[in-house]
Amino acid sequence: MSAVATVRADYAHPAHAAALVLLLDAYASDPAGGGEGLSDFAKQNLVRELAARPQAYSVLAFDGEQPVGLVNCIEGFSTFACKPLVNVHDVAVLASHRGRGIAEQMLALAEVIALERGAVKMTLEVLSGNAGAVRLYERIGYAGYQLDPAMGTARFMQKWLS
Repeated sequence: MSAVATVRADYAHPAHAAALVLLLDAYASDPAGGGEGLSDFAKQNLVRELAARPQAYSVLAFDGEQPVGLVNCIEGFSTFACKPLVNVHDVAVLASHRGRGIAEQMLALAEVIALERGAVKMTLEVLSGNAGAVRLYERIGYAGYQLDPAMGTARFMQKWLS
């Protein structure tokens, strides 16, 4: 088993750009990602759109030359702390490489970058049925979001805009 290298993605680097699209498409195709690959529009425009947003950054994992993992992060803002926060938007590891600590390694680098940006916290959402991911996130320090325990934990909700 070779060592896996993690790097901050350079959106202008053709190999990084191709890896990002390949890995996000694989994740989207997985049941944990919705079971439907990326649209042609997303494949053609994703890297350019991420590069145009200074609040976005990505981490890639490579096993030799093979891309095997991806974390996409988007900086937001904590109004209560009056400091940046970073939302971990996507975490993907190819099925062939799961269980090797790659996601943890990528999230560690994502955290270093978040700290460099002055972020006060990192957030993420995970499907309750993705038990392996839930275990990983809890093991590395993530927990349900709450302010006052009497009010319960936050729920992640969405509304699609047409």
